[in-house]
This record gives sequence, structure tokens and C-alpha cells, in this order.
Amino acid sequence: MLQIILFIFTGIIALILIAAAFMKKEYSISASIIIDKPQFEVFNYIKFLKNQEKYSKWVMADPNVMMTYTGKDGEVGFKAAWVSKDKNVGVGELEIVDIIEGVGYNVEIRFEKPFKGISYANNFTESIGNHQTKITTVFDTKTPFPMNIMVPIITKMLTKDMNENLTNLKKNLEI
Repeated sequence: MLQIILFIFTGIIALILIAAAFMKKEYSISASIIIDKPQFEVFNYIKFLKNQEKYSKWVMADPNVMMTYTGKDGEVGFKAAWVSKDKNVGVGELEIVDIIEGVGYNVEIRFEKPFKGISYANNFTESIGNHQTKITTVFDTKTPFPMNIMVPIITKMLTKDMNENLTNLKKNLEI
């Protein structure tokens, strides 16, 4: 009986590893929303990373998160680091690595806990009318084998969170 259970367990593990071998390790997730404000107002708000304290689900998830800022906010090289005992927030930092003035910016996100990794987020705005702006966030990352088996679940969770961030941003800007 024990041999049968061990055989079934080994078979399940083998199937999971085989499936992971064929799944993507690198992936992109994007989310967009339309905000009833001119593009320059939206850009001038989002380029300051400290403003994420008011709309980022991840920053707001732990009211006791310790934030540290280095450099001049809204400029290339500015870093926002966080330390949290909440496992859903963890430890890491993000750094502005590129700014397209009036349009968008790119950040490198360096995670330390609960896992190590580097991801990239690109945030850009597009005027779609006199007082309307479409903002899009694109998150690029990779998940190593065999954890890449979780990519469909991770993608679903991150898409939900990114949409929540954009909804919070919209509420803040349209007040």
C-alpha cells in the first residue's frame, strides 16, 4: 500500500515538473484605466513615487511598513525601499531607471523577501481627449523553474492588484 501511495505521489510530482518545463518563465502583465484629468496632471502625480502611499495596494497593505526614500523624487535614480513584517509586503526597493518627461517612467523592482527577484514596471500616460488620460502599467518579470508552474495564478493575482492600484489612483486624482 505504501508503495502505491509513493508511486502516485512521484507521478504527480513528475507531471508537475513536466508541465513546468513547458511553461513560460518570463511574462508581462498590463492594466489600464482612463482618468478624467489632463495628461500632464496625471503624469505629474504618478512620477512621484511617494504618491504610491496613497494608491498602491501593496504599500497600503501594511500600515506599519517602514518606507525609506533616497534621492530626488520624480527623477531617475530615486529609490523607494520598504520593510514589512507582513509576508504579503516583504522587503525590497524600487528605483526610477528612466523617465519620458510628460509621458511616463520605468522602475526596477528588487525584491528581497519573501523571495528574491528583479522585475520591471513601466507606467505611461496617453492623452485621449481634452481632459482624459489613459494610464497603463506594464509589469515584466520572470519566475524560475519549477515555480513557473504558478505563473497563471500569479498573473491573475497581479492583474487584480494592478487594476485595484489604478482604480485607487483614479479616485485620488478625480476628487
